[in-house]
Amino acid sequence: MDPSLSQTKTFQQHVLVMRHGDRLDHADPTWEKTADRPWDSPLIQRGLSRAFQTGRAFRTLLPFPIHRVFVSPLLRCVQTASEVVTALCEVDDDLNAKSSGDVVAIDSSKVRVSIEYGLCRLLNTSAVRLDAVPEDGIFRFDVPKIESLLPSGTLDRTVEPVYKEVPQERSRHEQIFKALADKYPSENLLLVTHWKGVADSVSAFKEDTRVTEVLYCSYSELSRPVSWENQTFSAGNFEVLTESGRTGVTYTAK
Repeated sequence: MDPSLSQTKTFQQHVLVMRHGDRLDHADPTWEKTADRPWDSPLIQRGLSRAFQTGRAFRTLLPFPIHRVFVSPLLRCVQTASEVVTALCEVDDDLNAKSSGDVVAIDSSKVRVSIEYGLCRLLNTSAVRLDAVPEDGIFRFDVPKIESLLPSGTLDRTVEPVYKEVPQERSRHEQIFKALADKYPSENLLLVTHWKGVADSVSAFKEDTRVTEVLYCSYSELSRPVSWENQTFSAGNFEVLTESGRTGVTYTAK
């Protein structure tokens, strides 16, 4: 909680829920045959570029700043978050297209980033093809290696994750979105996750809605009123601000 919020104050908290970029196993199905972790696909170059440009769009088009990013531990999501955060923290205001291999100077104080297992897709023998499941059935993550992929200085090591391990409940996204927002009610959040996470961010908060499409790097925008008084806060319900199809998420009435 922000200790400066000692007087009554009401404002809007914004939460963006974003899908990762273009994944290698979908572009090249043969990759899985020789991969050490066939269930943990990286991005292709187009996915990296798309993520970076989406971060630039957030920076230039959103009427509010993003303060904090939470990301699924799967490689495609961490790589997506790394590109987005680099764009959000970019020092150079020249918005020419980034070329492959370019080094971008950043101000790492602008955004804090943390791994959140609650944003991960289901990883078990019922959700992953049997030929891609590890021999011992355990889906492992090398957390220090994952964290090293994030832009230098942006990792927040003080954050305690909501989920300490990969969850096995399908119906959890509404709970994790609210839990993360409640942990940081004075900040705007970006949650980098998977197809279902983005879909649930719409259907959970927009009554009688069915999501039909979630493109790579597409996102939904949630907003809720937050009131502070004497170091405590109360929050209203989330509202979906994204129009169908506008940011790559398409939905219809059930």
